[in-house]
Amino acid sequence: MPTQVHEFTWPDRVVVGTIGVPGERTFYLQVREGKQVVSIALEKQQSALLAEKIDEILDQLITLDGNPFSVPVGTPTELVDNDQLDSVEEQFRTGAMSLGWDPTTVQVVIEAYPLTEADEADDPLVDDDDVTEMLRVRMPVGTARAFAMRTREVVDAGRPICSDCGQPIDADGHTCTPPED
Repeated sequence: MPTQVHEFTWPDRVVVGTIGVPGERTFYLQVREGKQVVSIALEKQQSALLAEKIDEILDQLITLDGNPFSVPVGTPTELVDNDQLDSVEEQFRTGAMSLGWDPTTVQVVIEAYPLTEADEADDPLVDDDDVTEMLRVRMPVGTARAFAMRTREVVDAGRPICSDCGQPIDADGHTCTPPED
């Protein structure tokens, strides 16, 4: 069966956002180009790692002699997107992801694949025949920097962390056992 590829070469919008209250949020990577909108569910940890790795790639590119790709050090103000997600219709829940750099178009490339039975079983052998669809998003460097900043903010907007045990504090209270010294 051929893989359906949801490809966005120059998206109008690419963001991570959530639906739900802290502690019960579902994270989504949402991409829009024209009237086409694709939303895929992510884990909070996947979102955080994606933002971290995008910033690492961009920071490494800045160090190249003369910053040949004009990578911004910070987030360009005009690219900040604090709007809510568009209407969400989940395409798939994300399993494996890959992140890359395309120097020919000066874009960060994200690929996301649906969660498979092999992912759930923690099986390193994934059969390509299991992959029925995927998302590929290309982002210019400024958009990638803004995406990473917003994603970190969304991840950090969750439940507060207990200073004693390091676990999230639920809205209905928290009982913890501080770590022993």
